[in-house]
This record gives sequence, structure tokens and C-alpha cells, in this order.
Amino acid sequence: MEPKRIREGYLVKRGSMFNTWKPMWVVLLEDGIEFYKKKSDNSPKGMIPLKGSTLTSPCQDFGKRMFVFKITTTKQQDHFFQAAFLEERDAWVRDIKKAIKCIEGGQKFARKSTRRSIRLPETTDLGALYLSMKDTEKGVKELNLEKDKKIFNHCFTGNCVIDWLVSNKSVRNRQEGLVIASSLLNEGYLQPAGDLSKNAVDGTAENPFLDNPDAFYYFPDSGFFCEENSSDDDVILKEEFRGVVIKQGCLLKQGHRRKNWKVRKFILREDPAYLHYYDPAGGEDPLGTIRLRGCVVTSVESNPDGKKSEEENLFEIITADEVHYFLQAATPKERTEWIKAIQAAFRTGK
Repeated sequence: MEPKRIREGYLVKRGSMFNTWKPMWVVLLEDGIEFYKKKSDNSPKGMIPLKGSTLTSPCQDFGKRMFVFKITTTKQQDHFFQAAFLEERDAWVRDIKKAIKCIEGGQKFARKSTRRSIRLPETTDLGALYLSMKDTEKGVKELNLEKDKKIFNHCFTGNCVIDWLVSNKSVRNRQEGLVIASSLLNEGYLQPAGDLSKNAVDGTAENPFLDNPDAFYYFPDSGFFCEENSSDDDVILKEEFRGVVIKQGCLLKQGHRRKNWKVRKFILREDPAYLHYYDPAGGEDPLGTIRLRGCVVTSVESNPDGKKSEEENLFEIITADEVHYFLQAATPKERTEWIKAIQAAFRTGK
């Protein structure tokens, strides 16, 4: 029986021989981490056993290189990985730590069962409740909140969640609201943002969710992003960089000249709407910019060469200047999320 796949996606890995950083498709299993040169490869380029390993995060061994974590094996071999953004790194770190802990305790990796641990009523449908909370008109309002010189985009406070549950008659009182909110958090329908809410999740309290105006949370597919708040003395940014970041992550992009596919880190901004792409292995300046005003974005069922493929997860952006960009997501769900986010961004009209 093959080990269970816990998490997978693009990360940038530091080479063990030449010390170069290259994007890899990384798969977290119950007993180790496999990394592939390409997602489509059948055999991994390497495998890191987790038994007896230790994890360091954040790892600040590389100066300006952010969102790095380190895994040290029992043979004292260091493996360095870099995520595209803070929340992505934290998600990997949480799952790797849990996998290591499960190995040490001789247990199977499993997400928390909130119905057993919190005694959630069998009639409660967390999935349906999550969709109601995300309703753009009647759901929990996503805000841009500031705390400790950081701006948390597309998030909401813990007390706002409890307020919504009570006013929506999903619970009878705030104590019941805490039980339901903790269940949503444990099942992954909500994610913690900021030190206060993250520390509560990692603690031993009966309810890991905080009914607190200073505890921030977000929906996992909302495009949440945390950024440092710039001071008045900072250099004024170009217009295309002034927009609020609403989504970011790694995608495959086809080159316009050689038609080869490479992993790129994409950052989507709205108001004004721009999509910048970077070398995920390093570099502060974007490799290119896609202006989204007046663009068309759609999924495609065949690659640019016309060959039919049902599992490519391709989508295309056609700019107002009729420049075609072909991109590839890792999953159909990820493709849909990017298309919806880009459509929402260019509707700002700027």
C-alpha cells in the first residue's frame, strides 16, 4: 500500500551539490518528502525520510531569501525549501511537523476529527456552513486589517465570525459559536492569520478559535496575503505595483519564443489590475508584466500546439493588445481559482 499523500505543490529547493535554487514539485507523504523535477515525472529526483528529522522555521540562513524552512535528517543532512509566500510556508511546516510527530508516536497522519474531539452534533454540515459564510452578500465580510505594522488582506476577526454565527441563527450563543468556529478551523475551512490566532491553534486550549477582535482569520481560497506596511519615507511605487495583492503562487508558463514551459511565481494585484511573474528561485524584479484591463481569461482543453489533453489544467489570458499567455495550474480546482481571481481583478476597470 502506497503512503498517503498529505500535501503537494511547487516549492523552491536548494541543491545539495551546487547550492543552486530550483523549483521542484514536492510531495509530502506520511513517512517522507519526495521531490520531482516536473509534476509529470514518474520517478522522484530525491526522497527525504522524516523519521528522526527535525524542522526549522523560519530559516534565516540566506539573508534576503524569505519563507525558507529547513529539514535536518538523522544523518545531519540539511534540506532547504522556499515557499512563495508566508501562509504557504506555514501550511507546509504545520503538516511536516505533524507527520514527524505521528511517526514518533506510531500513529497514522489524520486531520483532527472535530466531531469526536469537540462533540460536534451530527446534524451540523460544516461544508454548507462554510459556503454560507463565503456568500458575498450575506456572509462574513472580508476586510483589509492592520496590526503590528502589517496589512492583512482579505481576512476577518474572530469576534466577527462569532457575531455572524449568532446573528445567522447557526448557534444559540457565543459559546456554541466557539465550538463551531473551532470545528471549521480544525477541518481547514478557516485559517489563522497573525501570531495571536496561530499561537492559539498550536496551543492546548479546548477551543483553538478565539472570539477576539485582535485574532485574524481567512478563508483558504480567498487570496489572503499579509504584507508589511510601508512608511511615508518609502519610494513611491510604480502604478502597476500599487494594487492590493489578492492572490499569488506558482504556475507553469509557456515562453513566447521557445514555447518551453517553466515554473514562475505569479502575483496578482487589483486596482489597478496587473499580473506579475517572477523567477521563483530568486530575484526581486519581475520577469514580466501582464496588464489585465480589457483582457479575456478562459480555460482551454488543448495545449497551444493543438494537442488534446484532459489533465493539463491549462488556461489562457488574452490581453487588450492581443498578446496570448498560456498558463498551467497543478489541479482543476487551482485553475478555477486563478481564473475567478483574475476575472475579479480586471473588473475593477483600471
